[in-house]
Amino acid sequence: MEPRNSIVKNIETYVNCSTSIAQQNASAKALASLLKNDTITMEYLVREMELYLTTTDDILRARGLLLLAEVLGLLQLKHLKDVTIHTLVGFFTERLLCFELLDCLLDRYPESFSDLGDHLVYGVCEAIEGEKDPQCLVHVFHIVEGVSRIYPDPAGPVASIAEELFDNIGCYFPIHYTHPKNEDVDVSRDDLSRALMMAFSASPFFEPFAIPLLLEKLASTLPLAKIDSLKYLSHCTEKYGPVRVEKYLVDIWSSVKTAICDFTSENNSLVFDLPPGQGYQESEITREAMNLVQKLVSIQNYSFLNLVLQDEDIKSLIDSVADSGGSYESLSQNKNKLHSVGRLLSNIAKASTTSCNVVFESVFIRLSNSLWLPPTAASQNAVLVGSNVACQKLNFSALYLCVEILDACRELAAASSRLAPSTSFLEDTWCQMLIGCSSILVKTFVSDLAIVDEMLHIADISLRVKGLQILATFPGGSLPVSTSIFDGILVTLVSVVTEKPTLTSLRKMSLKALAEIGTFLHEYPCPEKLESYLSTVIERIILLISVDVSTMPYSLALEALSEICASGHSFMSRIVEAVQEAISAIFIEVFVDGDMEQAKKLVQLLDCYSSNLLPRYHKVEGLGGVPLRFASDIWDHIAMTLDFCVTGEELLNATKQALKQAVTMCSEDDQCTLLQKASRVISSSNSFSPKSVTSQLEGLEITQNLDCLSGKDKWLVSLFGSVIIALHPQTQLPNTRAVIEFLLINFLKGDVTSAQALGSIVNKMDLKDSQTQNQSYMCLDDVLELIIRMTLGSCRDFFLQNGIKMVNPSESCLNVVDCFVFQTKCISGLAWIGKGLLLRGHERLKDITMIFFKFLVSSNELEALFDQSNWVERDKGMILSLMNSAADAFHVLLSDSEDCLNKTFHASVRPLYKQRLSSLYRALGHILCDTPLAAVLAESKKLLPVLVDVIAVLSEDPINKDLIYSLLLVLSGLLLDKNGQETALDNVRVIINCLTKLLSYPHKMLVRETAVQCLVAMSAMPHTRIYPMRTQVLGALSKVLDDPKRSVRVEAVRCRQAWASKV
Repeated sequence: MEPRNSIVKNIETYVNCSTSIAQQNASAKALASLLKNDTITMEYLVREMELYLTTTDDILRARGLLLLAEVLGLLQLKHLKDVTIHTLVGFFTERLLCFELLDCLLDRYPESFSDLGDHLVYGVCEAIEGEKDPQCLVHVFHIVEGVSRIYPDPAGPVASIAEELFDNIGCYFPIHYTHPKNEDVDVSRDDLSRALMMAFSASPFFEPFAIPLLLEKLASTLPLAKIDSLKYLSHCTEKYGPVRVEKYLVDIWSSVKTAICDFTSENNSLVFDLPPGQGYQESEITREAMNLVQKLVSIQNYSFLNLVLQDEDIKSLIDSVADSGGSYESLSQNKNKLHSVGRLLSNIAKASTTSCNVVFESVFIRLSNSLWLPPTAASQNAVLVGSNVACQKLNFSALYLCVEILDACRELAAASSRLAPSTSFLEDTWCQMLIGCSSILVKTFVSDLAIVDEMLHIADISLRVKGLQILATFPGGSLPVSTSIFDGILVTLVSVVTEKPTLTSLRKMSLKALAEIGTFLHEYPCPEKLESYLSTVIERIILLISVDVSTMPYSLALEALSEICASGHSFMSRIVEAVQEAISAIFIEVFVDGDMEQAKKLVQLLDCYSSNLLPRYHKVEGLGGVPLRFASDIWDHIAMTLDFCVTGEELLNATKQALKQAVTMCSEDDQCTLLQKASRVISSSNSFSPKSVTSQLEGLEITQNLDCLSGKDKWLVSLFGSVIIALHPQTQLPNTRAVIEFLLINFLKGDVTSAQALGSIVNKMDLKDSQTQNQSYMCLDDVLELIIRMTLGSCRDFFLQNGIKMVNPSESCLNVVDCFVFQTKCISGLAWIGKGLLLRGHERLKDITMIFFKFLVSSNELEALFDQSNWVERDKGMILSLMNSAADAFHVLLSDSEDCLNKTFHASVRPLYKQRLSSLYRALGHILCDTPLAAVLAESKKLLPVLVDVIAVLSEDPINKDLIYSLLLVLSGLLLDKNGQETALDNVRVIINCLTKLLSYPHKMLVRETAVQCLVAMSAMPHTRIYPMRTQVLGALSKVLDDPKRSVRVEAVRCRQAWASKV
């Protein structure tokens, strides 16, 4: 046997925290090797480690346990003797030291425990009793699960003491646990609750104790207890089996019915009065109750199903609906009960084929025969569109229940088609019955869908459209809904979209239904239906954007196109192709024929193309070449234009954005092809021939009065700059020097797009490429040197010298002053170049920022220089203009840009790049805090984005906690002011993203509290602007409700109420 001192040495090396990881691993492997070779036994090792396994020193004991677990892990392939297992179990159950090890042994060596019997189970009971540590409890629950799995015999030890064993774990239900501040504890409440649920369901012998406990807790007023009770019941009833659960069905249904809907209440919640598209958000209690009902229906065959359908309250409501019913307007009571029964029938129907057959036969057919209401005197005054037939209202309650059941049937059919051939459900009773009545149902839904005065309630319209959508989205071919009926549904919905644009609600619902049908066909393709959808829907919608065909408002036509485009990749190619054809046609009319009336349409079409179509197209594989064709067509149209008569920035900006979006999706090879075409078009222009550009650059003096771009030249420069902005970093410029010189000459003329393109080049280009050395080659340092030389000229030394002092006034001033005047034309351009350097983390950024700082801090020296140069007083206002331009330049540096230098356009962005300017952020933070609020409000449009950006960056470092709190006070002041609120509307998403992150800020309670208060202020903003962020805010607030500080929790409750009301 190995000398004892060698074993002790290995043990001590491992438990000593100061030794290296390599030494600790070597010690564990050495001990495992001795065990594998039977040189020592596990009992011997445990005895040698006893001091470390029983010590009161938590750290040493943890190291000892870790060593033992590590050694066992290395012995996975070695079969441990039963006596060894028994020794370990005895040692650890008597001392309550290692739940984790016992959990591991039960999982890996269950067969070795078979003859321990009562000794093990009683030992476990004793060990786990009264345990409170959350990390230990997870293993406790696993141990109970493992023991129950080892002894399933009705005469076994678990069955004999099941009550005592369950009492030891049942006392923890429901789990009440909030996360501690100690970051080392990684056990969540969900972890504990799931482990406990698995322990509850581990043995059928727990049933007499578990289900009564869960039913008792289900009656609790605490929402958490209700939710957990329902979850546990769903899991346990499935594990215990239908025989054991049978005797509890009446009690379970009674409790669940109350959780779903209180039939004794006269509450009349307006669940149907929601705007279209928002749907109904079930509470978590209701959702879990529905899950339990569905589970019980699926495992209990007819017993639970009959119990539900024969319930007096359910029967009474269904009888009332079938016998009398009423329109939506007459449904003055029981709306909430109707909704609950509808959801209940839906969940029952999709639980199984058997339950669906029962619901369809006993409920659906009866309700479908009661859909029509007798004509009333009021309805005689309304007639169907295009006919003289009087309108006859539907039984709204029956309509709602029928649609819910139909939806369940569709889901069941979809699930069936995923598991088996698509026709596997066609022989089911419900499907055969649906085949017989589908035609009548469609006629019923369509009958008076488009009434002239839109007298139908929005809920009524929504159900009719939803019914049509459901019938059109059954998987498979011509059954249960025939091809002709499918075609008729599509024609009806398309006609509403194209011919009834004034019926807003109906049009939007129909459009959404068409998109959902398209999405369904993409997921469950059927050749006949796909062909029908393409010809009936896609081609009709495409026709709306034709120049001379559609009488529909163009904005609505594009809205329809965008919505349908979201229906799936199957139709994307045709839609994008058609839009590009329309863009080309209108481009020719505008640029070649000079039809400026079409320019507005072109702007809308380009915006739709770049904002809605291309982003979706980008996710589709196999549609390559489309972006290249679009970008190439743009350059062809510009090249064809001789007499350029287009004015205004709107069309140019829309074209630039669409071009950038297209180029960014092209491959490197396609981008090179496009660059060559763009270069040829530009070179053919007299203004931008290679000789012209070179001569302008070489003869340029810093004081030269450069003419601004206009007409076709401005378009050529802007579009070329847009192409450069969107290039991949790997894309090689055809002639680097020529491109740089071209952009630089136009940058010096004040063209912002050229400056952005230069910023993109310095951001993406290699530092130096030794393999590419030719006449046109320029490395990054060469480019930066050229830019700074041409921008600063003879004033370079004044700008880049160290220190704040600008220049000695006794020195020559004329060139310096002229240089300053010139800077007003290009300082904003330098900001974009500086931003490109900042994103990639280049050291030459300091040269750019030094220029801006000089303008900000040297106003006195500037005034002295202007005085010596005999500038008139009115021209001294240029000093303030220069300072403002420098301040705006820092805004460009610090804020995110959507136009260029972002991930979308393949910019090189280093992680935490803003931290390189952390000191600047702190300085800006202090300036914003110390500036009077009135002054901040006056410049809120510029300062608010910077303020939010500063807060976001500074929040990364705990040292800034007091400054962040002060900045939040400034932000709250802006949000409470009318002018500040108007600015905030343009930055809603950015502000909310920043505030929701601060809700969990751990370093200062006042930061969390003030962030919540700012969100309360934002809840008062216009509904349409903040509603898209509602889910994000409520999700973030749910975590704040458990904040350790009461004041934060109180504010969180108030904030949650404010945002929850935004429905």
